Amino acid sequence: MDTNAGHGRYGYSALPDRPVYDWPEGKRLAVYIGLNLETFAFGEGLGAELAPGGPQPDVLNYAWRDWGNRVGAWRIAAMLDELAMPASVLVNSNLYRDCPGLIEAFRARGDEIVGHGRTNAERQGTLDEAAERALIAETTRVIAAQEGRPPAGWLGPWISQSRVTPDLLAEAGYRYLLDWDHDDQPTWFATRGGRILTVPYPQELNDIPAIVARKETGRQFADMIVDAFDEMLEQARSAPLVMGIALHPYIVGRPHRLRPLRQALRHIADRRADIWLTTAGAIADHVTAQAAEAR
Repeated sequence: MDTNAGHGRYGYSALPDRPVYDWPEGKRLAVYIGLNLETFAFGEGLGAELAPGGPQPDVLNYAWRDWGNRVGAWRIAAMLDELAMPASVLVNSNLYRDCPGLIEAFRARGDEIVGHGRTNAERQGTLDEAAERALIAETTRVIAAQEGRPPAGWLGPWISQSRVTPDLLAEAGYRYLLDWDHDDQPTWFATRGGRILTVPYPQELNDIPAIVARKETGRQFADMIVDAFDEMLEQARSAPLVMGIALHPYIVGRPHRLRPLRQALRHIADRRADIWLTTAGAIADHVTAQAAEAR
């Protein structure tokens, strides 16, 4: 084992030592929702579990996840409409085939479409470089054909990266990635051909780790969102911060979790005059424009 091994993507930087800047209109806290729209293979591959799965085909868990695309996502869309909140929609490209009309509904809302691999039945980080490059290319091609332009951002299925993922994404034309939850501000990553921006994506304010892994209730998850928002709004007085909220329709789209989630998001929406309620892509664009001006 090499005890000196590192990733070489970014150096250490203490938040209090960094330059202070503003988001648009002088705001200091940027808030975005990362809504994961995912599809899974039947009878094989990866997938979150409501209960320990049995032999394949694991109908219990497959059907639980499939409910999210058939019902939960539509309820979340209605909630976001009610609250006038935008979203960054993290899209498995196979969904255009598997759930026709679903992504189109979020496109009609004006939401950002972010690349999220082909399906969440697989990880990209286990592939060799050629196969990973092909996965990125296929996902990008399908989304671009449907949306009229390629996505600017990427989140790996299962937050999975190989050692060359940032390099491959930059080479494929991606401007930012979401996999790293190492900071409360966007960070520039070094790649073998230049650099790519990372926008903070949450692993705490994320319903899979919170509800599926830690077995917290929908009410506890909603309370986490409110507490994090109130605290970050105060902390943002001294530095610009990013607060992401990661959601999956098959989890928080359920009625008993949707109700407390709606209350938590309304708490945020009611403070929209004090925050930048936005998308991950808009955050990346703002930071990139500032970097260009500083050169």
